[in-house]
Amino acid sequence: MNRRTFLSTGACLAATASQLRAQNSPGLIASIEKFTLRRGRDGSGPTWFHPRACMVPGTNGLTAFMTLQTIAGSDYFGPVHWMTSADQGKTWTDPQPVPALGRVKLPSGAEEGVCDVVPDWHPQTKSVLAVGHNVFYSGPKFSADQPPRWPIYAVWRNGQWGPRRKLEWADPRGNYIYTNNCGQRVVLPNGDIFLAFTYGATKSQARSVSGVICSFDGETLAVKQVGEEIKNPRGRGLLEPSVTQFQGRFYLTIRAEDDRGYVCASDDGLKWTPKQAWSWDNGEPLSMSTTQQHWLAHSDALFLVYTRKDTTNSKVIRWRSPLWMAQVDPKSLRLRRDTERVVLPLMGDGVNDPDHVAIMGNFHTTNVSPDESWVTVGEWHPKAGIKGDLLLARIRWNQPNRLAPAVQ
Repeated sequence: MNRRTFLSTGACLAATASQLRAQNSPGLIASIEKFTLRRGRDGSGPTWFHPRACMVPGTNGLTAFMTLQTIAGSDYFGPVHWMTSADQGKTWTDPQPVPALGRVKLPSGAEEGVCDVVPDWHPQTKSVLAVGHNVFYSGPKFSADQPPRWPIYAVWRNGQWGPRRKLEWADPRGNYIYTNNCGQRVVLPNGDIFLAFTYGATKSQARSVSGVICSFDGETLAVKQVGEEIKNPRGRGLLEPSVTQFQGRFYLTIRAEDDRGYVCASDDGLKWTPKQAWSWDNGEPLSMSTTQQHWLAHSDALFLVYTRKDTTNSKVIRWRSPLWMAQVDPKSLRLRRDTERVVLPLMGDGVNDPDHVAIMGNFHTTNVSPDESWVTVGEWHPKAGIKGDLLLARIRWNQPNRLAPAVQ
């Protein structure tokens, strides 16, 4: 593959000049800096979406491994691609299709695609496990009548992709849908993988969430245990669960459809504390409109990256800009308001001219090195031809993050 240099003089995809320095930043955050990896807002290239990265060790150090796909309309995604960077995100290879995660023509004439993919390095088998879920298209649009859906995954090892596979779960509670779409997961010391399912038996049923432990041998991902059911009756229920592990406990954050996001904690990932709405440390709940949240774990503190309603974005679709981050109190499961920082800013006027604000609801976090973590997102303008840039925020730490891989 040809390597394109983004940050060299004259490169068309140079990093943006704006830098978001955290003035008198509390605690661990030294600075936050915004970069544009690929331009789409100006129409010079496609709009890339769902950018998610993991770090892959090798003889020459760490390589950033990212999956991503184009977007051409609401929930209308192109085939999954992948690209890599050997210099901590300064330069990247050109995106290449993942053969196993493309479109499949069905006898009915519809197409089955894959979306919401998250890649993770699995050290026990020296492979990258990329997990998403299936989605169905009728002609040039998302099919409103989606058949049953489930997780789809593929494995990358030694430069080669394996076949398209389905994560099987023979439980009637997931007859209509069960998925870990966009979800963060944890690789356990024995090689098992801990994640969470959102699931429902019928299209109209509000979905539940459960923690799930899977085995993985480098080829096959298989369900071993499913934990207790967490419910919420509003709208479609509980969606897009993400898990992390911090100082010996598991933490779960969940998208919902009642203007809230929810959090739980667990000692084993199967039995959880009662869900509670994300709130500030004074008990005031955050307004979150059916949008995902993700964890960013530092060895000395746990952070959440999220969107919320604010005076600056009151008319932006689902308040999906800007992206914020704040430190989590592991005991109260609340956010420390004095630690909140903008990760990626709102570009434009989110009150008087919200149609020209790029929204950033589908993002990911990556611990890149002890000194740096990333938030990656593909922005898009729903009212301006689905155009947007591929963005990366570099979060630099004041103290080394011992949870991150060391640059060799």
